[in-house]
Amino acid sequence: MDIIISNGSGVPIYEQIEEQIKSQIMTGELKEGEALPSMRILAKELKISIITTKRAYEDLERDGFIESITGKGSFVKPIDSDMMKETMRFAIQELLEKAVNKAALAHIPCEELEEMLELLYEEKHTQ
Repeated sequence: MDIIISNGSGVPIYEQIEEQIKSQIMTGELKEGEALPSMRILAKELKISIITTKRAYEDLERDGFIESITGKGSFVKPIDSDMMKETMRFAIQELLEKAVNKAALAHIPCEELEEMLELLYEEKHTQ
């Protein structure tokens, strides 16, 4: 499991871990039932506090991506596509809200914002 931490991104480390693990689950890189590294091992590998990895794993479990079994470890849960879509919709809505707020501050009209979104979407789907 590859996780890359960026100290200069402005995103808390636990969120970076969560997002990368979620992404690996959604893309099938991490399979149903696959064991994740222990919190202690992951913290050691990333050279971060175990409290940070604990927070990431707790959030992943709360969101239904993993399950933790005392004495055995943490494992990827089966993907419920409806739940995953709803989780992703919520995250997208939060990001779009931030974008709309910035656009409003800069007096960028909705049409221009829509055009940016369409271009970004097309760029991702042609790769």
